[in-house]
Amino acid sequence: MTIQSTPGSSGYLELYPDRKMSFFKNPYILALTTVAGIGGMLFGYDTGVISGALLYIKDDFEAVRESNFLQETIVSMAIAGAIIGAAGGGWINDAYGRKKATLIADVIFIGGAIGMGGATDHYVLILGRFLVGLGVGIASVTAPVYIAEASPSEIRGSLVSTNVLMITAGQLLSYIINLAFTRVPGTWRWMLGVSAVPAVVQFILMLFLPESPRWLFMKNRKNEAVDVLSKIYDVDRLEDEVDFLTSQLEQDIQKSKNVRLGDVFKSKEIRLAFLVGAGLQAFQQFSGINTVMYYSPTIVQMAGFYSNELALLLSLVVAAMNAAGTILGIYLIDHAGRRKLALSSLGGVFASLILLSVAFLNQSSSNGFYGWLAVLGLVLYIAFFSPGMGPVPWTVNSEIYPEEYRGICGGMSATVCWASNLIVSQSFLSVVQSVGVGSTFLILAGISVFAFVFVLLYVPETKGLTFDEVEVIWKERAWGNNSDSRYLLREGQNLS
Repeated sequence: MTIQSTPGSSGYLELYPDRKMSFFKNPYILALTTVAGIGGMLFGYDTGVISGALLYIKDDFEAVRESNFLQETIVSMAIAGAIIGAAGGGWINDAYGRKKATLIADVIFIGGAIGMGGATDHYVLILGRFLVGLGVGIASVTAPVYIAEASPSEIRGSLVSTNVLMITAGQLLSYIINLAFTRVPGTWRWMLGVSAVPAVVQFILMLFLPESPRWLFMKNRKNEAVDVLSKIYDVDRLEDEVDFLTSQLEQDIQKSKNVRLGDVFKSKEIRLAFLVGAGLQAFQQFSGINTVMYYSPTIVQMAGFYSNELALLLSLVVAAMNAAGTILGIYLIDHAGRRKLALSSLGGVFASLILLSVAFLNQSSSNGFYGWLAVLGLVLYIAFFSPGMGPVPWTVNSEIYPEEYRGICGGMSATVCWASNLIVSQSFLSVVQSVGVGSTFLILAGISVFAFVFVLLYVPETKGLTFDEVEVIWKERAWGNNSDSRYLLREGQNLS
């Protein structure tokens, strides 16, 4: 079977247009995506809730109030846990499956949330944050891969982007929860502890969902895989999908037995794919998104709006804009394409960061204009970031690696994401203290220029491509237009 006739490829869908899937055509795949995406919601809630909770944690713990380092540690300890979770998440996914990895992540997250809610001092709080991060790290690797492997290629981008929508929905929910508990005794304990609820919900619902059909094929559990695929595709396309996966099975199993961590860097095409995936994740963080999401109430207060409640309310507008922008991104990612979306997003991010820099460099206590200009800059930043650089890195990483490398490369790339996140969140307040808020945003604007150039030069367009078509892109980049014969020769040498 050639790539042009592979189920889901452009050639296949031109030949059989009636078999093309649309976003709302199959409620089953939407339900599967939504439940898997609750992991994204946990990620988003954890990102957003600490920004508001920190305002009240400082009121209860004097040591935290007097130390920027402790404030940064409380925020970033979840990210440290996520780095470890993401690093191990790829192995857990490959060894035990996407479903069990999700269940493990939920259990860890629930333990961390309960620990945070009942924390008696900042040490216990930091430990709870670490556990929550561990769960989020595993989920951040698992959800995009699980969704991508169950998705028809023509709507894969939209479905994986739904996971990012769940992240932004979690962030929006966290700000609503923060506002709801501002006048309740034990304010921050409720804010942090209630995050156990969606984890419990996902754990229960996930028990009734199947394993990824591609993972089941890899483990030679064909009957179970066919049962899952039968709920996604109609009869005619189902037969083609099963025939194709069956033909690929022996080759994929043989490859997966030989995959080691070092192989990612030994194989030229996999190395190129990983550098693109990891680069996108790093630039997503270093262009400032979680500076805005973790510290937006603090930034609003820096802009001259000193009331905790007003800071949270204005931050809620930012979070709502994030969710709205992500919905737009779900439509655009399979229409405009990943590359064009990322480039336009980064252009807007650069302009917004310049606006923020100008606002803070000219701010004075007697002029409220620049305070409102800073809030406008935050809103515009999110409006440009959320449709593009929000979903694109996660979507691209879910589709650019061959089956045998998808777990390990996805885990490594997510680790880069969380490590970059940790550097940004752990250093933001200290950098602000050293060079000022305006200069800090100017630095982030400079990074967004490098990100633009990176996408322009290195990121391929993967809109509507099957996994096999994406593999061909890397083979051609690694070995030139005569990639097929060179690749087959090298594969034969590797297997001999």
